[in-house]
Amino acid sequence: MLPRSHGRTWDKQIRGIEVLASASTNEPSDRYEWSTSLPSCTSGEGATPFRISISDAEIDLLQKKLALATFPDELEDAGTSYGAPLADIRRLVNRWKEGYDWRKHEAALNAELPQFTRDIDVDGFGTLNIHYVHKKSEVTDAIPLLFVHGWPGSFIEVRKILPLLNEGSPDYPSFHVVALSLPGFGFSTGPTKKGFALVQYAELGHKLMLALGYSEYVTQGGDWGFLITRKMANVYGPKHVKAWHTNFPLTSPPSLSHPGLLFTHLLSYLPYFSYTPREQAGLTRTLEYHTEGSGYFAIQSTRPQTLGYSLADSPVGLLAWIYEKLVSGMDTFILDDDEVLTWVSIYYFSHAGPAASVRIYYEVVKSQPGRELLAESESTTIPMGYSYFPKEVINFPRKWYKAPNLVFEAEHDHGGHFASYETPAELVGDLRKMFGKGGPAFNVIKEKIGYAY
Repeated sequence: MLPRSHGRTWDKQIRGIEVLASASTNEPSDRYEWSTSLPSCTSGEGATPFRISISDAEIDLLQKKLALATFPDELEDAGTSYGAPLADIRRLVNRWKEGYDWRKHEAALNAELPQFTRDIDVDGFGTLNIHYVHKKSEVTDAIPLLFVHGWPGSFIEVRKILPLLNEGSPDYPSFHVVALSLPGFGFSTGPTKKGFALVQYAELGHKLMLALGYSEYVTQGGDWGFLITRKMANVYGPKHVKAWHTNFPLTSPPSLSHPGLLFTHLLSYLPYFSYTPREQAGLTRTLEYHTEGSGYFAIQSTRPQTLGYSLADSPVGLLAWIYEKLVSGMDTFILDDDEVLTWVSIYYFSHAGPAASVRIYYEVVKSQPGRELLAESESTTIPMGYSYFPKEVINFPRKWYKAPNLVFEAEHDHGGHFASYETPAELVGDLRKMFGKGGPAFNVIKEKIGYAY
């Protein structure tokens, strides 16, 4: 999840919101199976078809570690105030030990998601072997779309929206979908050098799309996917990236450096210009996230290696660390225990190990000294669309997001941080409206309108 902005500027701004609210290794191994037969969708020259196939030895080791788990004590009536509840983690660990069948869920992922790997060179960082999902629509002129996940997500976040995006219809557009595992996540290798930040993630995503034959494409992402696709829009648009959409919009809170927005904010204290109840609730949630739910960001952006020892060695620690964010990030927690365990198992069995995934926080923060992830907006020029979900962890008033190229907005009555998994129909519906006939980004890629006739 992202982000907790850091530093003095944000601390000043959050006080204003408070006042308002009160009103492992990178080398390939035999852990995975490189298929000799192509799945339903080929991925071009240079691609290697991929199937998840974790070794029996690794599954046995996981079971041994779970059997030896030591749990902490818990205060009476602690609830979720102190973090992941002990009863929840005990239940999930017991299920992980007895009843949960990784092989069943591994097979389901392989059956549902056409997966590949390919080598991609990143300037200054050598070659990374990148894992990705790629499934083309049966509609020839479907719109190429790159989906980018965040933390604690992975490629699994495309699972529910993939069939909807691929669906052909004369009534709405269809998409060719690419969903990569970011370096250090899932079954991609991780960087081995310091400094792999937004520019490098953007470069990698763009080079992947070019390698797949998509010289023009659109993007969708939340969490880190927002920052990465925004960087792609700036660096590779409008020549290659034609439009972008996010379900996790970030912007600059009112400040002296944004006088127009500051004036609008001051007017909100007047009855006629006041924020709506939903906007008030969003500001309250943002404050709660900053003061009570963002400690992980401080740790992951300053001492990721120290945290990494626990994440890599303790499956129970990894489970608790991720589970707490899944629960707090959703409007209604919709995952059953097996879904949670599959989500976490992808991290546990990941190619680079779970510690690699949290370094993105450190690298991005350190790459922008003196800047605030929230306090400084980065403008783009290509068409962009925002979807607003009420239980998003950072939720500002709509007026704060206005921009000349913001061509599409949609507000939903339910949903949270993990929109592609919690509210897939709503998210895909927004993409269809944005890129469909009559939408503001219709025909943004010439001769790629995505309709089945």
